[in-house]
Amino acid sequence: MPPSALGVAVVCMINMNRSMQAHSILQKKGFSVCSFGARSPVRLPGPTRCRPHPMRCDFSTRYVHMCDDLSRKDLECYRGNGILHILERKERIKPHPERFQECSDSFEVIFTCEERVYDQVVQELCAREQVTFRAVHVVDMDIEDTLEEATFRAFLICELCQSFQQADDMEDSGSAAVGSRGENRKEHSSHGLLLLTVMAGFGPLLIKNLCVGFRIRLYFL
Repeated sequence: MPPSALGVAVVCMINMNRSMQAHSILQKKGFSVCSFGARSPVRLPGPTRCRPHPMRCDFSTRYVHMCDDLSRKDLECYRGNGILHILERKERIKPHPERFQECSDSFEVIFTCEERVYDQVVQELCAREQVTFRAVHVVDMDIEDTLEEATFRAFLICELCQSFQQADDMEDSGSAAVGSRGENRKEHSSHGLLLLTVMAGFGPLLIKNLCVGFRIRLYFL
């Protein structure tokens, strides 16, 4: 598969940290990549994980405006906990978060960052009218919503994309790519990695398999 043929999407809950870390790394590696959130509205992080910011934004709110709002609220706090730094870096990648359900583009591979997001992505894909009759691989990787974990997992996502990119047939290589990474990184198996292949337009047939500690599911819709 030529490099330009692999379209990649990464979806987390609000398109702030996990999906954007992967977006940044994949973009630097030359992949055609988009990142999205799945929940609306966007909820900004608060001073601590237990104290979310009361401000709610829609997906058209620019990262620079979010940054300005937090700076006015408590510059020292949000600079100290790294939130402003995250928003400033996101602004260099794209102007504002995007919602997966509002995107009509097609992708060869979609990575989700937690099971709830995976469920929403699959629900959205299954509800769409079939147009291209092309398969899309949906890979769920449970990623803790911290900067360190998001960065670490973004490199793993990049490795998987490189495996897909080098394959002659993504249909045959999907399980192998996930499986080989699982064998090399057994310590990650407790987090769970879920591979789903979706083909719209063929009715509900579900095949389940187990492979190197990861759940692999194949859908034909």
